[in-house]
Amino acid sequence: MAPLGVLINPTAGRGAGKAEGAKVLFELESARVDHFNLSGASYQESRENAERAIASGQIDSLLVVGGDGMAHLGVNLCANTEVALGLVAAGTGNDTARTLGLPVGDAAAGARAVIGQLKQPRRIDVLKAHSSIGQFWSTGSVSAGFDALVNQRANSLAYPKGPSRYQVAMLLELAKFKPIKYHAVIDGEKRSFEAMLCTVANAPSYGGGMLITPEADIQDGELDLFIVHKLSRPELIRVFPKVYTGEHVSHPAVEIIRAKSVRLEAANMPAYSDGEWVGHAPITVTIAPLALKVFAPLP
Repeated sequence: MAPLGVLINPTAGRGAGKAEGAKVLFELESARVDHFNLSGASYQESRENAERAIASGQIDSLLVVGGDGMAHLGVNLCANTEVALGLVAAGTGNDTARTLGLPVGDAAAGARAVIGQLKQPRRIDVLKAHSSIGQFWSTGSVSAGFDALVNQRANSLAYPKGPSRYQVAMLLELAKFKPIKYHAVIDGEKRSFEAMLCTVANAPSYGGGMLITPEADIQDGELDLFIVHKLSRPELIRVFPKVYTGEHVSHPAVEIIRAKSVRLEAANMPAYSDGEWVGHAPITVTIAPLALKVFAPLP
């Protein structure tokens, strides 16, 4: 069996990533797990190290330590291959870890959870997507709308930290926001509408715990298209807090469609996936059933 490759983001968890990564390495050494630290001085160097290790067969599994950005990197390295992915949540979003039933906020516990699953990886669905920058993969969601604009603004904010950034960013973006005209193709059927946002989801939550599609399942072979149709600004502000409990789904402006493939066109709209910028619309997303092996107990 080849060693486990390890990628650590030293800037995750508000700059505590390096210390959290040391805890993970300690747990691996204590459990006598053969591993190889592929972490570089930058995100790009780390990615290149992992790509070379995978291509050469130096590793047959990968453990990423960080937030949703590292999870996004991990799935793009491992999806549609036989390389299994482990995740230790040491960031500020951690939606992927929650979806997989992994510990959040405790790197040592996260490492032990992955170690406990090394002999029995599970398979989950992932999203295969295309945007203006080409193809990418996602475990959680791909969005092009108000939520993508909020994500873009949140990433630019130095304060506050954590999920509350999204609430502040939402209020800032809302002041100038107008409903978006979408042209969609959903399982081959054309449809046009005005909406506040559209998100193609594979998992229940994004943005640090917002339950946008509470019934989404990463093993059901379907994606969930989440649409918030045209609303007034005051009404959107009133509905928004309910997204943390899933109660928003009963609002008449909210629509969730199960599908296998979705194409969304929205003029010059940025696209975000798992909190990461992934180009601009149009975006095309299809479900890739059981295309990723993960070390996770799953809920």
